[in-house]
Amino acid sequence: MAFFRQYIAPLIVVLVFLVALVAVSARIFLPTDMAAPAPIEEVGLQTIPARPDQVADLPPALSALIKGLPDDPALSEQL
Repeated sequence: MAFFRQYIAPLIVVLVFLVALVAVSARIFLPTDMAAPAPIEEVGLQTIPARPDQVADLPPALSALIKGLPDDPALSEQL
């Protein structure tokens, strides 16, 4: 176990460091348009309104979890 701790583990750490160094340094040799960070585009969410009859045929007891509680407090007591 001491052999692994003194020789193998530090060698693995140095190898991981060198691989990371080579990967980061490779950006120097890329063309200028590829060396820049990737552009961030605004992606719009496409929401499809779900119809109540298409909610995976769950039992009525789970409707409060899917649709949320009603706004009227008197109706929420019925659940």
